[in-house]
Amino acid sequence: MSFLRLAVCVIGVYSMFLLWAISQERLSVPFLSIDGKTSEKFKSPIFLSTCQSALSFTSALIYLLLRRKPRQTLPQILGLSPSEVHTHIKSNGVANGTANGHAKSNGHASPSRFSLSKSLLLRYLQCSLFITFAAPFGFAALSHVSYPAMVLAKSCKLVPVMVMNVVLYRRAFARHKYVVVALVTVGITMFMGFGGDGGGKHKTGGQRNSTLLHTTIGMAYLLINLVLDGATNSTQDEIFTRYKVSGQQMMLWINLICTILTSLISVLPLPYIPVLHPSTGGETELRGAIEFLRTHPSIIYPLVQFALTGALGQLFIFETLQHFGSLTLVTITLTRKLFTMLLSVVVYNHKLAPGQWAGAGVVFAGISVEAWVKRRGEQLA
Repeated sequence: MSFLRLAVCVIGVYSMFLLWAISQERLSVPFLSIDGKTSEKFKSPIFLSTCQSALSFTSALIYLLLRRKPRQTLPQILGLSPSEVHTHIKSNGVANGTANGHAKSNGHASPSRFSLSKSLLLRYLQCSLFITFAAPFGFAALSHVSYPAMVLAKSCKLVPVMVMNVVLYRRAFARHKYVVVALVTVGITMFMGFGGDGGGKHKTGGQRNSTLLHTTIGMAYLLINLVLDGATNSTQDEIFTRYKVSGQQMMLWINLICTILTSLISVLPLPYIPVLHPSTGGETELRGAIEFLRTHPSIIYPLVQFALTGALGQLFIFETLQHFGSLTLVTITLTRKLFTMLLSVVVYNHKLAPGQWAGAGVVFAGISVEAWVKRRGEQLA
């Protein structure tokens, strides 16, 4: 059953985020105006985040309502019941409470329903803030580096996830996890690095804009994006460790809070802020986005594809996160990038350099180590 669940998660993540990646890259390049005379880039990353988080919240709510069990109360469906909290052991060995929320015989009173809900919601808020500010940096990076360069940087996501787990929550991992991280990161780096130039799309005066300034800015944006992503994944791991909530419950609350945050930012008449509010003229981001959709209708299809596939993909993302942890999730998302490249080789008859095949072999070696250790553990259990 565990293998079948993992297979469904992998297929769901691969299919949804393959389409999501196509729409993401399309949204990063100029769109032709309705009169066909000019083209312009979309400059409302917060609006993109609002569309995706709102649809993700809706899909999570529908999923939870359809999968509700008999006699479940609304707080239980939403994951806010005090009986949903795991025992959390402090470093001094004293438990905050048992798994059913009652106090132990240490003289301390059991936390109230409100305090437990507040504690959990604060964790969700923490994740939502990380996500809200991470997304614009990833989108802005595409204005300075090519898409293959962004994929290369994203392929190292395993490292910040593990680092942030250790730094924020002092979480230790089995030794083989470090081997898997190293192999997958090195393998995908080899695959991308030996792939040649990557065809950057930024040009100035007919020549590629690959100046040191642009590269530095782009990589700095990606670094910020990766650190925030790592903090998000490690906080989600901490939530699953401390609280008995489902992945879809977490998905619902994080996306609801993200929608509220991004909606507030979108309607505020903020001044020009690099990355976070690139709109000029003092107009709100929402007004600028709606005006862009009116004058550039060709953006509607990739925008809908971006939001819909992102929302459906998140259902599989949070299912994977709940049952297999963030490192397994990141491994799946990273290898999805690799399989996307391999599919492109088959469909478009591209030629791979020997170093790229070697990189693919290293990645598969890392996956094999993870699969072998899990299988061996199940056999010994």
